Amino acid sequence: MGINCSIFISQRRIMKLSKKQVSAIKSYLRAVLASAIVLGIALLTDLAPQYAVIIGAVAAPLAKWADKNEAEFGIGSKE
Repeated sequence: MGINCSIFISQRRIMKLSKKQVSAIKSYLRAVLASAIVLGIALLTDLAPQYAVIIGAVAAPLAKWADKNEAEFGIGSKE
């Protein structure tokens, strides 16, 4: 356990990400989260594809809105 942790810490020091890269990674992860939500709902409820698409269209912006660090819009925006 200690070896894996020290390897992770040393890799984190080597890998420095710019704000643009962090933003791109967060955007990708939000899209994955929205897709997983839609897939889970569609599989659990045997939902028609057109309804799953509508849920996906709503889930992605909601995931961005819920991010407190997002300055464009949502909980963390100044507007």
